[in-house]
Amino acid sequence: MDKVMNISPLDGRYSDKVSILNEIVSEFGLVKYRVRVEIEWLKLLFETKGFDLPPLSNEEITILDNISNNFDITACNRIKAIEKTTNHDVKAVEYYIKEQIVANQKLHSYREFIHFACTSEDINNLSYALMLKDIKDKVLDIELAKLSSKLLSLANEYKAISLMSRTHGQSATPTTVGKEFYNVYYRIERQLKQFKNQEILGKINGAVGNYNAHIVSYPDVDWQNLAKIMVEQKLGLTFNPFTTQIEPHDYVAEFMQNLSRINTILIDLARDIWGYIAYNYFKQKVVAGEVGSSTMPHKVNPIDFENSEGNLGLANAIALHLAEKLPISRFQRDLTDSTVQRNIGVVIGYSVLAYSSLLKGLNKLELNQVAITNDLNQNWELLAEPIQTVMRKCGIPDAYEKLKDLTRGKKIDEVRVREFILGLDLPEADKNGLLQLTPHNYIGLADKLF
Repeated sequence: MDKVMNISPLDGRYSDKVSILNEIVSEFGLVKYRVRVEIEWLKLLFETKGFDLPPLSNEEITILDNISNNFDITACNRIKAIEKTTNHDVKAVEYYIKEQIVANQKLHSYREFIHFACTSEDINNLSYALMLKDIKDKVLDIELAKLSSKLLSLANEYKAISLMSRTHGQSATPTTVGKEFYNVYYRIERQLKQFKNQEILGKINGAVGNYNAHIVSYPDVDWQNLAKIMVEQKLGLTFNPFTTQIEPHDYVAEFMQNLSRINTILIDLARDIWGYIAYNYFKQKVVAGEVGSSTMPHKVNPIDFENSEGNLGLANAIALHLAEKLPISRFQRDLTDSTVQRNIGVVIGYSVLAYSSLLKGLNKLELNQVAITNDLNQNWELLAEPIQTVMRKCGIPDAYEKLKDLTRGKKIDEVRVREFILGLDLPEADKNGLLQLTPHNYIGLADKLF
C-alpha cells in the first residue's frame, strides 16, 4: 500500500527517517526474535546431558542456525500464513521450524523438542527482551550519543559567550551560552549512565514460573540452571528466577521511565532553543528551497525544534503508559500486556524521529552575537545583585532595599549604575571591583565550571 495511505505517520510521512527500526521493532522483527529463541532453546536441549539426545553434527547446527540467521520476509510471510490456520502466533513459529527441518532425518525425528516445555510467554518475553537490547545497543545508544556529542561541542564553542539569563522570563543574572548547553549535556549524560546499566531480563520457566511440566518429564535435569544458561549465555540477557507465567516487565518500566526522562530533558532543551530563536539570540541557517511560511516569505521557522518537541511528547505519552501498565497482571497472567507491548516500536519510532529533528535543528543554529550583546548593554540593572551583595558585606544597611528602589521595574544605564557605585561608602578595593563590572563580565564561574 502506498505510504500516503498508512494510518501511522511513522509508516507514512516519516518512514524514511525511522527506517533503521524496520527490522527490529516491526512484526517482522518480533517474529525473527521468536525464531531465534526457539532455535537457541532447541540447540541447548541437544547440548545438555540428561535428555539423551544425540549430539548435533556441524551440518545440523548449521541447518538450525540458518533458519534464524537467514530469516527474511519470505520466511516471515510463511509464518503469518501458518498463523491464519493456528490463530496463534507463537505456535505458528514452532510449525514453521518443523517445516524447515523436515529434510534432515535426525532433526525431523526430534521435532517435538521444538518449543519443549515452553509456554508462549517463555518465547515472547525473551523475544521482546532481545528486541529491547537491540533497540538500546544498535539505535538509542548511537542516536543519543550523537546528540550528547553535539551538546558538548556547542558548550565548548560558546563557552565564553556571555548571555543574559531569563528567570521567570525576565532579565536575570548573566551566564554564558556554553554553560547553558553544558547544563543539558550533563543532565543527559547522567541519564545515559543509568540507561547504560539498565538490566534486560528474561525467563524460561513454564506456565506459571515453577518448571511444573519440566520436572515431570525430566526430574533429574537442573532446570533452573538450564534456564539461566539459556537466558544469560545463549541470549546475553539477565536471568529472572522468580516470575509467574510472564516476566513481570519491571525492567521494561525502568527502560521506558529512563527513556522518558531523557526525552523530557530534550523537550526542555527544544523549548528553550525555540525561545532563544524568538529572542533572536540564534539564527537558523537557510536551506535552499525550504519555505518557512506559506504567506510570509521572510520567515525561517524553528520547525525542527517544534517537530522534536511534539514527537518527544508522543513518545513519552506511550512510554509512560507502558511503564504503568506492563508491571500489572491479574493473578498469574492476563493478556493485556500482549497488545500493549506491540507499541514498543511506536515509542522508539517517535523518539528516534525527535532526536533526528533536534540534531538537525542544532546543526542549523548560528549565534547572533549582535542581539545577545544588545540585550546585555540594555540591561545594566543586572548589576543590582552584585552591588547590593557587596554593600551587605561591607555593613551598609538596607542594601537590598536601596537597589530595589534604584532598579525595580526601571531601565537604568551604565552612567546611572556608576553614579550609584561612586556614591557608596565602600572600601576602595570593593568600589573599584564594582566599577569594573559590566553585564558582559558578570558571569561568575560560568566559563570555568567545565
